Amino acid sequence: MRLLFDNNLSHRLASRLADCFPGSTHVMSENMDEADDQQIWEFAKNSGFVIVTKDSDYQALSMAQGSPPKVIWLRIGNCRVSEIERLLRLHESPLRNFYEDQEADLLEISIMA
Repeated sequence: MRLLFDNNLSHRLASRLADCFPGSTHVMSENMDEADDQQIWEFAKNSGFVIVTKDSDYQALSMAQGSPPKVIWLRIGNCRVSEIERLLRLHESPLRNFYEDQEADLLEISIMA
């Protein structure tokens, strides 16, 4: 399971989570930091990535187009990179179950206050 981190997330997440999600990358590392959502969507679809984002626009794309690619929508507000890393590590098993589920297109993860 390879993750593609959107611009609204730190590029450091790909390397920090490489032990759990090898082959993951960031849109900036793919020279797509100026790309629009549809271009990123197509790249993820054609390259076998799961998009990880804080952007609600991908929820709309997922509803309209289905998967692939699958989308992990982080509804977490502003927080440190270490907190996002911890959240994804805590959810590693559910993320893998989501990835394997043929019926699932979108997974929302939020932090309860």
